[in-house]
Amino acid sequence: MAVKSVTHLNFRGDARAALEFYQSVFGGDLAAVTYKDAGSVQDPAEADQVMWGQVLAGNGFHVMAYDVPSRMPWNQGENSFFVSLRGESAQEVTAYWDKLSEGATVVQPLGPAQWAPLYGMLKDRFGVVWVVDVVSEYNG
Repeated sequence: MAVKSVTHLNFRGDARAALEFYQSVFGGDLAAVTYKDAGSVQDPAEADQVMWGQVLAGNGFHVMAYDVPSRMPWNQGENSFFVSLRGESAQEVTAYWDKLSEGATVVQPLGPAQWAPLYGMLKDRFGVVWVVDVVSEYNG
């Protein structure tokens, strides 16, 4: 038996832009259902916002997202979650880092760390914090 965990990101009106950005970084297919598509419009101003969306790429990347309706509480918070992106090679990780860092705030520059050949942390232009590293055996 196997289980798969998928990061589900919640936004307030930015879900489509975020999904499009992540597709530009990782490739893959973007699917989005709006509140209007689902027949679930409660606020006409939010009809075209994303009720459910995802980017699913052949390289294993998968993220889901939606726009929290204004009638529901939402606060992005501070350090409420990180998305961990782990790759097998420095070249692969660096390519993703370069794209994710567009418009981002770098918290920890991508570089060698005690636990990984490369490690970095950034907050992307949508406020999502990414921890990025190259997978290696731990020799503690």
